[in-house]
Amino acid sequence: MLLSFLFLFTALCYSSVGFGGGSTYLALLILWNFSYTLVPVLALCCNIIVVLGNCINYIRNHQYNFKFLIPYLVGSIPFAYFGGSLLIDKKIFEIFLFVVLSVAGILLLLKFKTYDEKEKKYNKIPYIIAFIIGSILGFVSGVVGIGGGIFLSPILFLLKAEKPKIIITSASIFILINSISGVLGQLSKQGIISEVLNYWYLFFAVLIGGQIGNFLNIKILTTKILAFITAILVLLVAIRIGLRIF
Repeated sequence: MLLSFLFLFTALCYSSVGFGGGSTYLALLILWNFSYTLVPVLALCCNIIVVLGNCINYIRNHQYNFKFLIPYLVGSIPFAYFGGSLLIDKKIFEIFLFVVLSVAGILLLLKFKTYDEKEKKYNKIPYIIAFIIGSILGFVSGVVGIGGGIFLSPILFLLKAEKPKIIITSASIFILINSISGVLGQLSKQGIISEVLNYWYLFFAVLIGGQIGNFLNIKILTTKILAFITAILVLLVAIRIGLRIF
C-alpha cells in the first residue's frame, strides 16, 4: 500500500513537470528488495504509462523539435532493445547499476540549478556525436530500466544544445521511445511477462498519478527541485548497492 502511494505521488509530481520518474521508481523498487530481474521492466513500464500523456500534450501544443531529437533516437532505439534483452548476472547487474546511479546522481546534483536557466546562445551538436550519445544512453537505459532522460537532460544542458523547453520536451519523448524499446527487450526474456502482471497495482497507481499531474498541471515541485531530490535519492540507493557489493 505504501509503495503504491509512493509510486502515485512520484508519477503526479514528475508528470506535472514533464518527466516520467523512472529513476525514482527504480530506487524505490531497489529499496523494497524487488527481484533484480523485475526491477528494470517494472520501472520502464511505469515510465511509459506516465510519459505518454506528457508527450501527447507536447505534440498537441507543438512544443517539440523532432529534427533536433532524431539522431539521439536513431542511436538509442536499437541499443535500448539490445540492452534490455541481455541476460545479465545479478552481481554484474548490481555493479552496473551502482555505476549508472552514481553517475546519474552526480550529474543531476552538479547541474540541477541549470534546469530553469535561459540561455541566449546554443551549440549545434554534430549528428555523429548525438548518435553516439543516444546509443550509449539507449544501452544503459535498456539494461538498467530507466528512460535515459536523467542522463540526456543534464548532458544537453551542459552542451547548451537547445532552449530549456525543447530540452525538457526532447527528454520526455526520448524517455517514452527508449522505454518502449527497452521494455520490448526485457519482455523477450522467458517468464518475465507473467511475473510483471502480478504488480498491476503499481501500473494503476502511476496511471492515476500521471493523469492527475497531466490534467491539472500541478506544480507541486519545480523541475529544479525534482532534479535535486532525485539526485539525492539515486545517490543514496547507489551507496546502499555499493555497500552490498563491496
